[in-house]
Amino acid sequence: MTTLADILRGVEGGVFPAPDLGVTVVSAPSAREACVLAFTGHSVVAADVDAAWVADRLPPEDLAAPVSPPFLTALGQATGRQAQALDAMLLAPAVADAAVLAGLEELTSRDHPRVRRAFEFRDDVRAYVDPYGGVVTTGRGVAGRLECAIEVPDSVQGQGHGRRLARAARALIPADTHIWAQITPGNAASLRAFLAAGYRLVGSEILLL
Repeated sequence: MTTLADILRGVEGGVFPAPDLGVTVVSAPSAREACVLAFTGHSVVAADVDAAWVADRLPPEDLAAPVSPPFLTALGQATGRQAQALDAMLLAPAVADAAVLAGLEELTSRDHPRVRRAFEFRDDVRAYVDPYGGVVTTGRGVAGRLECAIEVPDSVQGQGHGRRLARAARALIPADTHIWAQITPGNAASLRAFLAAGYRLVGSEILLL
């Protein structure tokens, strides 16, 4: 039986769900979250609901229906969860780049708000701070995938620190792995930073917590 982890590992390898205007239904990846993912021409509902239940609530070949408020509300009610924000999913392979890691120091405290948030959504979290107060975190998130997030202080915005931290995340993970980033589409500065750091847009997601 296909799992969400199988689908995500496929995307990491360049194999996407078929763009057939269909919807794949798989089990929720963990007790912590369910989600709805949208790729080109195909959506994935990862939640503990029947495929027939999903089909009854989605007009055939309507690509927007799985991420529409009516369906997400019904899915939330059926699973006892609440839909969160729509995020763009970006993906990049690991890189060997010692220079981009220069100056980073690992944080061992959870006092920083970005670090506390990372622990809410991920396992095996590691966090690093740069000399300017920027923070990058990595950890295991949805279906065990490697995920990252960054934060750049207002005082040094627009100076390339976000791009450097986004690339640092790629250098902090093991070779031959990939790392994901989830960014609200309205955060144009963050999107630009990650794209400039070599990430590519692969789809969108909505978590149900």
